[in-house]
Amino acid sequence: MNRKYSLGQLGDYEIKQLKIFKTIVECGGFSAAEAQLNISRPTISIHIANLESRLNLTLCKRGRGGFSLTEEGKVIYEQTQYLLDALEGFRNTINNLSSSPSGLLKVALSDTFATDERCQMTDIIRRFHTEAPDVELKMTVEHMIDMERKVLNDELDIAFIPYHRKLEGLEYIHLFSDRCYLYCGPGNAMFDLDDANINDELINSIPLIHAGLKPHDEVYAQISEMNLMAVSYHYEARMALLLSGVYASFLPETFAQPYVERGQLRAIAPQRRFYTLGAAAISKKSAQPNRARSLFLETVRGIHSPTGNTAPY
Repeated sequence: MNRKYSLGQLGDYEIKQLKIFKTIVECGGFSAAEAQLNISRPTISIHIANLESRLNLTLCKRGRGGFSLTEEGKVIYEQTQYLLDALEGFRNTINNLSSSPSGLLKVALSDTFATDERCQMTDIIRRFHTEAPDVELKMTVEHMIDMERKVLNDELDIAFIPYHRKLEGLEYIHLFSDRCYLYCGPGNAMFDLDDANINDELINSIPLIHAGLKPHDEVYAQISEMNLMAVSYHYEARMALLLSGVYASFLPETFAQPYVERGQLRAIAPQRRFYTLGAAAISKKSAQPNRARSLFLETVRGIHSPTGNTAPY
C-alpha cells in the first residue's frame, strides 16, 4: 500500500460514500444495510469499492467469514462520525442564524408515549410545526438509558422518558405521573385467588419482570425482595411474558386497564403493591444554542405547564 498517497479535497460524492460506509458498519454488514439505505447490495458494493479506491485503503473484509472492519476501517469509521457530526453542527449553527428555525431536530420517545393522550404529542407537534414549518423532525422510539446518554452526548436534542432518577446535566419538564401496580395474567398462581389469600411470601415467590434499570427508592422498596427473573424495558414486550401466566410485572395503570377489562390481567394487592413513575421531556442543560430545540421545549412547557401536575421526585 502506498503510504505517501494524499487524499486531497472531499466533495459531496465522497460524503455520500462515507455515510453509506457508516450505515454498513452500524448495521453490521452489507445485507443488513440494504433495507436501511434502500439500495441494492451490488450498488452498495460499488460505493464501498469506489470509496476504498478514493482513500487508497481497504476498509472492511466481506465474504463467507462475514463482515468485519480492518484496522484502517475502524479509524475511518471513527473519523467519519466526527466529520458528519461536525457537518451537522455547522448546518445547525447556520440555520440558527436565520430568521426562523430550520434544520434537523432529533426527538426520541419511550414506547407508548407517542399515543399516550397525556403526553399531548399530537398537540405539541401541530403547534410546533405552525411556528417552525421548515424544521425537519426525526422521531424514534428508544430505551430510556440510551435516550439519557444520547441527549447528554448531543446525539439527541430532546427525549420523552419515564424517569426513575434525575441526572446532572439534564433539564426535566414534568409531563404527568403514572401509578404503577403489580399485575399477572391467567394461569398465574395468583390470578384466581382472593386478595385475602395473597400474602407477601407468595407475591415474592412469583417470577417478576423488571426494567433492568437502577430503580429509584420507591421502586426499590417494592421489588428488592421479589423474584427478579425476566428483564424487559418495553411494556409491549412484557405482555407476552405476562400472558404466559408465568410472570408478574408492575405496569402503569393506564396501560394495563384495557387488558384488565378484557380479563387478561388483574392487579395484585393494589392497596400496597404500587409505586409512582414520572414522565418528562429531557434536554441537555449546556447544549449549544438551537432555535428549533428551544422552540420545541417552549411548546412542551406551554402545553403542559397549565395542567398543574407536580413531579413525584
